[in-house]
Amino acid sequence: MSTQRSPFTHRRYPLTMVCATYRVARATVYAQAGAAGTKPPPGAKRGPKTTVSDAVLIVAMRQVLAESPFHGEGHRKMRVRLRALGHRVGRNRVLRLMRETGLLAPQRAGHPHGDPAHAGTITTTRPNVMWGTDATRFYTERDGWCWWFGAIDHASDDIVGWHVAKIGDRWAALEPIRAGARLAFGAFAKDVARGLTVRSDWGPQYIADAFTSELAWLGITHSHSFVREPQCNGVIERFIRTLKEQCLWLHRFESLEGARVIIGAFIERYNHQWLIERLDHRTPVVARQELLAAA
Repeated sequence: MSTQRSPFTHRRYPLTMVCATYRVARATVYAQAGAAGTKPPPGAKRGPKTTVSDAVLIVAMRQVLAESPFHGEGHRKMRVRLRALGHRVGRNRVLRLMRETGLLAPQRAGHPHGDPAHAGTITTTRPNVMWGTDATRFYTERDGWCWWFGAIDHASDDIVGWHVAKIGDRWAALEPIRAGARLAFGAFAKDVARGLTVRSDWGPQYIADAFTSELAWLGITHSHSFVREPQCNGVIERFIRTLKEQCLWLHRFESLEGARVIIGAFIERYNHQWLIERLDHRTPVVARQELLAAA
């Protein structure tokens, strides 16, 4: 009846009046009208249709890949190159079509370094087998940004050496290793630390010839962590987080010398009082003593 016209106004009867007269809910009328219409095929995009079909876009994509002087360009650059040909399409559509037609660049299968979850362990059962070393920066009012370097034992989690400096170069990175050698082996001499491995990342301080040569002179084996995988150097990384949360972020350092005093007091407190769950809630100093006694 809503398609008929009133003999007086010559207009169609409104659907509201028709539903009220026949006591029918408008939602029911809309639902039945929609069900009677043609449905889009499964997986088809709703809404208005684009002027360029998928088949045309696929042909254009193949043309772009054939004419491109580069290899392995992804869907984002493909979208830009299609735009230069006059096809303005969305990024998701380009990605979908390239995936369906196998035009995406091949990806490296598997993880290049094995298990990405690091199911193994980097901790040791006795001290002075592996140390981890790394650096972080902190700010002082007078001296600006400064560096902290440290070395930690992978068995007892105690800081065996640390150093703060204005310039974070290879010489500053060596200071914790030198201090650790004097503490753990009683001297700083050739081959005094033979059997020890030092784990570091690929920072410029740790790949410098001076750093690697001095480690070799001490008899230390240098072990690099995987690139962009801080878990491989996780012992010192975890301590740096503790250092920031418990010291660096809680103080406003006036100078480098003032920061050295505060940081030194914290590290002393950490070694003697910080409880570590991995070590059955023992402090690093107690864990070192007991592990050395049991060795």
